[in-house]
Amino acid sequence: MLNPAIPQDEEARIAALRILNILDTEPEERFDRLTRMAKRLFSVPIATVTLVDTNRQWFKSQVGLTASETPRNISICAHTILGEGIFTVPDTLQDERFIDNPLVTGDPNIRFYAGCSLKIGEQSLGTLCVIDREPREFGREERELLMDLAEMAERELVAVQLASTDHLTQLSNRRGFETLTHHALSVCRRMQRPATVLLFDLNHFKGINDTFGHAEGDRALKAFAQGLLVVFRNSDVIGRLGGDEFAVLMTGSNAKSSASAISRLREWLVADRLAHGRLYGIEFSVGEIEFDAVKLDSIETLLDLADAAMYQDKRESRKGADTSS
Repeated sequence: MLNPAIPQDEEARIAALRILNILDTEPEERFDRLTRMAKRLFSVPIATVTLVDTNRQWFKSQVGLTASETPRNISICAHTILGEGIFTVPDTLQDERFIDNPLVTGDPNIRFYAGCSLKIGEQSLGTLCVIDREPREFGREERELLMDLAEMAERELVAVQLASTDHLTQLSNRRGFETLTHHALSVCRRMQRPATVLLFDLNHFKGINDTFGHAEGDRALKAFAQGLLVVFRNSDVIGRLGGDEFAVLMTGSNAKSSASAISRLREWLVADRLAHGRLYGIEFSVGEIEFDAVKLDSIETLLDLADAAMYQDKRESRKGADTSS
């Protein structure tokens, strides 16, 4: 079996997938309709809308399968995202890349596969694929039809992105952040895992706009967003709530790990300033609240408390500045 290669732009691809905030969400009719159409039009037992995550392929929609995800290293869809357009395997038992793949030798017994890469911008995030338990050929008209269905799936992914994404930074907006955080906290509650909410507010941001202009202010916001993506983990939820206010949910974390991340963010911002020759520094205040499944059971409550803690941090930093001056 040949494990799928990792795309050269994997870091950017995973970042784009995280920003979409669609992994582990509930089924949606708009995607289920497409897999039902694909199953019927191609007369196959299995059709999926698959998203390729760091270590797994996760099915946003599937017909003919019971699993919600499988490991990435045995995923045929992970091969599909490496190229453009359609990827086909007429007979897996005649293809050395897949002949001993567990998905071929065992359930769901894949013999034929055809998938089309699903892209947002330049990033291939997953596939629309059809699967048969018998070998078959895939002609030109069938390829065109699969591409048409894939374009419909891409439009739905873009709609998801627009509804939950901040257009400037490409992070989750408030709606996207709260929706994804709600699901993440449910998992933490069920698994009895800790979590921490961090609320960031940029210091002296108005001064950046007033001194250097709003275009430079936008660049500062995008730089801070990039810093959050670099410093925090793929499993953390990151969002721009509005203006110069950002939030992060760190799952499975404690005060020590969040303090380390905050310190690394400050270091990254200094290094980024030097690298780009900016005439100003990007500084922030931060409020931190630990998740409590009994007392603090909603993201709204956590954000309110983190907001109060952030303003306390801002007041203390101002006092420190006044004292030093």
